[in-house]
Amino acid sequence: MEAVISALTLIEAAHRRMNKSRLAWLLSGMRIVHVGEEEAKAASAMLIAAGLHGQKYAIDAVVAEMAIRQPRPVVMLTSDVDDMKRLCGDRVRLVAVQPCP
Repeated sequence: MEAVISALTLIEAAHRRMNKSRLAWLLSGMRIVHVGEEEAKAASAMLIAAGLHGQKYAIDAVVAEMAIRQPRPVVMLTSDVDDMKRLCGDRVRLVAVQPCP
C-alpha cells in the first residue's frame, strides 16, 4: 500500500501548534503529489460537474482529482465524506475520520 498526499494538503494542515519534526517523520513515508496546470484544470472540471464552486471546495477538488488518478483500489481518509462523495462518486472508497482540533 502506498500513502499519497496532495502538496496542497500540507498547506491545509499547517497550524501554530504543529510539531514540525513529527510532521516531517509522517511525510517521509508518503508520496507528495504536486499540482500543476493539468491537475488544476481537471479539478476545476470536477467541481463544475459536482455543482460546487469556490475556495471552500478548491483543495477538496484537487485531492479528489489526485485520488482518482491513483492505481486502484483507492481508499481516501477524509473528514468531509459528503463533499468527497460528490466529487469522487464511487471511484474512491471513502473512510470518515475526525478532523484534528
